[in-house]
Amino acid sequence: MYKISMEVPVIVLFSLLFLHKSFAAELDAISDSRFLTDGDTLISATGIFELGFFQPGRSENMYLGIWYKKISVRTVVWVANRDRPVPGASKLILKITDQGILGLFNNISMIWSSNTTTSGNATAKLRDNGNLVVIDQNEKVLWQSFDYLTDTLLPGMKLGRDYLRSKEWHLSSWKSSEDPAPGELTWGTDTVGYPESKLKQGALVQFRGGPWRNRRFTGISVFSKNLTFTYDVIINESEVSFSFNLENSSLLSGVTLNSSVHLQSWSWVDDGRGWQLPVSFPRDTCDTYNICHAYAICSVNTVQQSCTCLDEKRFMPKNQKGWDTADWSGGCIRRTPLECKNGSEGFIKYSNVKLPGTLNTWFNMSMSLEECHTKCLKNCTCMAYANPDPSLIGRGCLLWFSDLLDIRELPEGSGAGGDIFVRMASSELDSQSISKKNQGGGNIKIIVLVIFPVVLLIGFISTWLCYVRRKRNYAEPTEEGEVLNASNSQEEAMEQPLFSFSTISNATANFSPDNKLGEGGFGPVYKGMLEDGQEIAVKRLSKNSSQGFHEFKNEVICISKLQHRNLVKLLGCCVQGDEKLLIYEYMPNKSLDSFIFDKTQSVLLDWTKRLNIIKGIARGLVYLHQDSRLRIIHRDLKASNILLDQDMNPKISDFGIARSFGGNEIQANTERVVGTYGCMSPEYALDGLFSIKSDVFSFGVLVLEIVSGKRNRGFIDPENENNLIGHLWSLYNEGRSMELIDASCTESCHPPAVIRSINVGLLCVQQNAGDRPNMSSVVLMLDSEGELLQPKKPSFFMETEFPVANFSSSTYTGTSINDITITELHAR
Repeated sequence: MYKISMEVPVIVLFSLLFLHKSFAAELDAISDSRFLTDGDTLISATGIFELGFFQPGRSENMYLGIWYKKISVRTVVWVANRDRPVPGASKLILKITDQGILGLFNNISMIWSSNTTTSGNATAKLRDNGNLVVIDQNEKVLWQSFDYLTDTLLPGMKLGRDYLRSKEWHLSSWKSSEDPAPGELTWGTDTVGYPESKLKQGALVQFRGGPWRNRRFTGISVFSKNLTFTYDVIINESEVSFSFNLENSSLLSGVTLNSSVHLQSWSWVDDGRGWQLPVSFPRDTCDTYNICHAYAICSVNTVQQSCTCLDEKRFMPKNQKGWDTADWSGGCIRRTPLECKNGSEGFIKYSNVKLPGTLNTWFNMSMSLEECHTKCLKNCTCMAYANPDPSLIGRGCLLWFSDLLDIRELPEGSGAGGDIFVRMASSELDSQSISKKNQGGGNIKIIVLVIFPVVLLIGFISTWLCYVRRKRNYAEPTEEGEVLNASNSQEEAMEQPLFSFSTISNATANFSPDNKLGEGGFGPVYKGMLEDGQEIAVKRLSKNSSQGFHEFKNEVICISKLQHRNLVKLLGCCVQGDEKLLIYEYMPNKSLDSFIFDKTQSVLLDWTKRLNIIKGIARGLVYLHQDSRLRIIHRDLKASNILLDQDMNPKISDFGIARSFGGNEIQANTERVVGTYGCMSPEYALDGLFSIKSDVFSFGVLVLEIVSGKRNRGFIDPENENNLIGHLWSLYNEGRSMELIDASCTESCHPPAVIRSINVGLLCVQQNAGDRPNMSSVVLMLDSEGELLQPKKPSFFMETEFPVANFSSSTYTGTSINDITITELHAR
């Protein structure tokens, strides 16, 4: 987009610069009148860092990078145009444009830019921490290189995610020592559960750093000087990040991800020894991710093998024969299965271990360890608990809800290990274990012999009362198990905060028509504001809605178990008499369909935003299908059920007809087909057979709708009367896929990314469910640049032959004739 408007000025500028230039300069700033050209460098205030043009190794390509100025061995810590190399013969210039953009130009066009604009004067400076910044005349930072990491983490840089700005900070290796383009290795943050960092090769985890801790480490003996590191951890709704700093800022240190599957920390020593590498990960066999599998611990101190069961008294190898030959792939299993009866189970403490992977976890950093113990004990699916960050003395709770994976033994006194309390059957809790290892304190014998029968009696009475209350409030039976078969009772699943009806009535101005956002089968949806200023969306069950009644129960039970940034957040519910309300976080941009299918609104979604929405939906489905405590199938994935927050980040909503699977279940059959024509997989619509691949099909339709701005249902190709999928298949076979893209984002699109998204969409809508990829593969395909499989002829599935008993929509924006949700249709 800059080539047309800037081609002539750039050529004139280069002619003037290189006609008169006879020496290299060291600049302290770059502006619209001070340029950086070949041989020039930009220097930080005290001369620690330097920015300029360089050629790595024997490469003939030129790059813009940052390195240490005073160190003889050039150590590049950041590269601007790492994936856009420039031939060495080209003349380059770095300058601030009239729009306030920091841009790298060659003789013809802009190669790289900061992609920011300002109405005032802008300046680029290099700070002493290695951060290249673009600032306005008031010193406000408009752009910074610390937001765009390459292969090196410097003090002050962050790993993690900024949800408000939709930014992710992670390292990616160079392809080779002579090619700084992003390689296949990444070091990033997994925030599905409690945050931890992982080293990945493609999608394969090679090493896990363990749960984050906000604490200090001192005295690294490898260095000639005593280094003191401090670690800063931020975990809140706006940001999840980890960074480190040196108390002695004059020392040079950092972390680099190299192309040989190693994460190396380093520091410069002035006594002639140069760069010192005290730590490199993975360090040994036990750092190999999940080498010992479930309930096993890896130790480098054992003589004959690296893996042993966590506790050989209570666990045993799943495959003893394989275990004896150092094949630990089966992991360990319990000798005595858990029963979770009457709260009789307890916990055994294991110390000085690297805490297990946190993929399926829940955490609350304001909760005490005793409260953590109680919460885990009450939930039969909670396998262990721990304080992930001992530096937060007296508080911090982390719960695990699946098998414990990737545990290793750590040396005593190292400060790196932690304590974990693992759930055990009552028969495994001998007196010594109870008194020494079971967290909770008190006289255990008194509790067991005296208090326990009383608690048991109270529990029985409470259970009976709960049963009576549920029978009163939920008298209607459900069909075919539509309400999710959660592992806990329905009462326990509804642990969401309860709001009074008066509170919600006040928040919505007594459900004023002015606050009404839409209406569907469940009932009307209202915007409201709580007394603390928080905006909410309220679904109010219609008194004459039988279908909405089942949705209410299903949604509360389902979504209360789910926590992911790409799923809408349920804040609580209200049950008072005939009134049943669901209270959600408010999404100011409403639903996706109000943008992509509206000619006026669609211009607000450029290609970058559309691709971000596609990837966000994919990540949300990965969580539902494989990372959540229950395997959830949404069954009604469509544009109107994708809500957008203030930054246009997508959140999957409306779990009223979702279904869950347990254990190894992967598919089911129903007599009651529910969902939306045009988004529904053929095997589900025709035969009532649904699985995670049903959601994959719906996702594929959604991708094609986002790219094209057209609905699959209601679109008719005038040439052959195909729907959107059939029309696209024709274009794809003729090499004309780009013709499908919405006209409102043709200028902003990146053609290879568009074609890749279309290819992924076609793979997802294959006729045979077995030919469709799973969602984790979809995420990998969208994030990578490798060659994709070629799709077969997809399912065009025309639904006009089927009758519709009744229909509804439960979105913010009301109903649409082209967005029909079937609430009852018996399979043939």
